[in-house]
Amino acid sequence: MRRMLATAIIILLGVLLAAAVSEMPPFAAPSNPADNQVNERYLGQVVQEVGVLNVISGIITDYRAFDTLGEAAVLFAGIAAVLAVLETHNLDTYRKDRGKNG
Repeated sequence: MRRMLATAIIILLGVLLAAAVSEMPPFAAPSNPADNQVNERYLGQVVQEVGVLNVISGIITDYRAFDTLGEAAVLFAGIAAVLAVLETHNLDTYRKDRGKNG
């Protein structure tokens, strides 16, 4: 029964994904959301509004600052978690070695 339910859910998700992909606009079509006015505004107004000559730095630090801050927070949390796991592993190994030798 579980396999049938899992199979049905996977098939349903596959159909939903296929339907979503079929509704997407074609690549490089004028109606594509990636080809909207945001990129034109970024490229045309960044020097006047932000006052920097490097367009990429201006976009990252001014227009998309909160997004960049969120990405940095996620990276920091991931690094902190990995370091915490490694430190716990090293501490357990140290305790085991000390117990054998001590």
